[in-house]
Amino acid sequence: MKKQLTGLCLILMVGISACKKDNQEAIDTEYPVINVTGTTAFPKQCSTVKRGEKFLFQAQLSDNSQLGSVSVDIHHNFDHHTHSTEVESCAMDAIKTPVKPFLFIQSYSIPAESKSYEVKQEITVPSDIDAGDYHFMIRLTDKEGWQTIKGLSIKIAS
Repeated sequence: MKKQLTGLCLILMVGISACKKDNQEAIDTEYPVINVTGTTAFPKQCSTVKRGEKFLFQAQLSDNSQLGSVSVDIHHNFDHHTHSTEVESCAMDAIKTPVKPFLFIQSYSIPAESKSYEVKQEITVPSDIDAGDYHFMIRLTDKEGWQTIKGLSIKIAS
């Protein structure tokens, strides 16, 4: 009886270990990728856009398993705070107090079950906002919830 019980316990332990190992292999632990280095990508670090004009936000997004969502946040950097994820620094205007800063927060859809997607979205910069230094933040989340943030410094010119 004792040998049978010991054998049963060993079988259960091996079975549980095998299940746990299989589940661990199926879990996505990789961050999604935002690529703004392509020739058509825009904006890039230190890019300039103009008030009252439109520009095309374009980047290559990818994930090892499945993409989830992408969003853009454009906000002023008149106080020289930083979110930059880039090595290159940009020439900055003097610190100033915002009067009418541009604030843009928008999510864009990604086709279901995509592993790779080129986002192309037109963004209009109002003509009556403060010109100056801004951050262009891209947030990409995969279906598992892993998130990558790309923080670019841009300038909005008159």
